[in-house]
Amino acid sequence: RTMAKATWNGKVLAESEEFEIVEGNVYFPPGSVKWEFLNRGDRQYTCGWKGDADYYDIAVEGEVSRNSAWSYPETKPAANNIKGYLAFERAVQVER
Repeated sequence: RTMAKATWNGKVLAESEEFEIVEGNVYFPPGSVKWEFLNRGDRQYTCGWKGDADYYDIAVEGEVSRNSAWSYPETKPAANNIKGYLAFERAVQVER
């Protein structure tokens, strides 16, 4: 099986064999995310078919990448496969 891994500033933020790819972004299930590196961000965004996104700042060893991860805690029906899953902006290295 393929493993997906998200890394930033030398730390693994998420790693899983279970993931979804939507619009070119890898979405990690919540149980695979190292939430201790994430703090609620201030960006707001609503996707027409996915719903309202929650954004997160990534904080690793004093470095912060603002609003660099997002999740859809409540999705519209077309996006139920990524409900609660987390994806990362380009600043984060995602391998699969």
